[in-house]
Amino acid sequence: MSLLLKGGRVVDPASGLDVVQDVVIIDGTIARLGRGLKPPEGAQVVDTAGKVVCPGFIDIHVHLREPGYEYKETIASGTRAAAAGGFTAVACMANTLPVNDNRAVTDFILAKARVEGAVRVYPIGAVTRGLKGQELAEMAEQAEAGCVAFSDDGLCVMNAEIYRRAMEYALPFGTPIISHAEDEHLAHRGAMHEGLVSTELGLAGQPWAAEDVMVARDILLAELTGAHVHIAHISTVGAVRLVRDAKARGVRVTAEVTPHHLLLTDEAVREYDPNMKMAPPLRTKRDVEAVLEGLLDGTVDCIATDHAPHALSEKEDEFGACANGVIGLETAVPLLLDRLVRGGRMDLSTLVQRLSPAPARLLNLPGGSLAAGAPADITVLDLERPWTVEPAKLRSRARNTPCAGATGTGAPVMTIVGGKVVSP
Repeated sequence: MSLLLKGGRVVDPASGLDVVQDVVIIDGTIARLGRGLKPPEGAQVVDTAGKVVCPGFIDIHVHLREPGYEYKETIASGTRAAAAGGFTAVACMANTLPVNDNRAVTDFILAKARVEGAVRVYPIGAVTRGLKGQELAEMAEQAEAGCVAFSDDGLCVMNAEIYRRAMEYALPFGTPIISHAEDEHLAHRGAMHEGLVSTELGLAGQPWAAEDVMVARDILLAELTGAHVHIAHISTVGAVRLVRDAKARGVRVTAEVTPHHLLLTDEAVREYDPNMKMAPPLRTKRDVEAVLEGLLDGTVDCIATDHAPHALSEKEDEFGACANGVIGLETAVPLLLDRLVRGGRMDLSTLVQRLSPAPARLLNLPGGSLAAGAPADITVLDLERPWTVEPAKLRSRARNTPCAGATGTGAPVMTIVGGKVVSP
């Protein structure tokens, strides 16, 4: 199967390209780039004039919920949502039922993804058995089965000795440990960020220190062991500062930020909308500015959605009791294009770099480049396409989006995985 993307603006940070070119795809691989290229015999020609052609976006923090929670999301529905949102690959967290803490579950996820997945799926294995934080999971067999990282995301491994051993154990596999940095004693199940807004609303809050304390601990453990620790959904001024300082002294630490922690503050909680409840909680404007600054200067390496689908009933309870988490696969790229790129806070090449080459590098994944010979995983953007977030029309099974009714301009219009158009 051959494909020619003709006349698009090719933005490929890995190759330093931002130029109008054609892209030829043959047998699932990028064959060549250039101007005025002729299509191979029998090739499908797609006019991408006026569009942006990028290396496929990769989301390294997604909850696909299968096995066990198919009423929230499935591998099929979650990967369709990813394709619609411009993502060609996702890495899925281990908090399934049963937990992905052994080879059998990893094998199931990969087999299901091969049959039903619209995009590439990379499993992330649990650090501890059953996510209980008490003993290490079967990390070696999971790495052998195909896990690309390890995380108890959703829960923090509070025992520093166990976390140290996990880091040491992961070293031979070359896989990062992904940290859900939340001291459960300091957080104390607070429903939102502790501050002026929580006081005015009468909601229990969790302080910034609940995140910063664990980020500091995990950086120290990475420094001790030489392991690669990746800080998930970073959200505070202090956490960004800690990561920046650690990188400066050569610690193997990386970080990600979610779109909601880049674009929303705790002021959004004033309406008691349960779709504004997540972990970590929405922070202050000062925190938002700090994580954006970190993203721009490279302290924060990439953007990940933390796509966390829930059933309507799990979000219908009062704010303090409802489930944490929001979906983001279908809304992340449009929101970032409109609010950051069109808003003048970030240039397009930097956004593409944080959504493609950077996550590919962090998890040692294929993709992230449009160079000849690379997998033909491609995201095509229309920077002038208007959009409105209509939850009922999303491909995800869940509807817990914090941006229902939002409007903007700029969105993915085509997603290609292995040379095959998977969306629209």
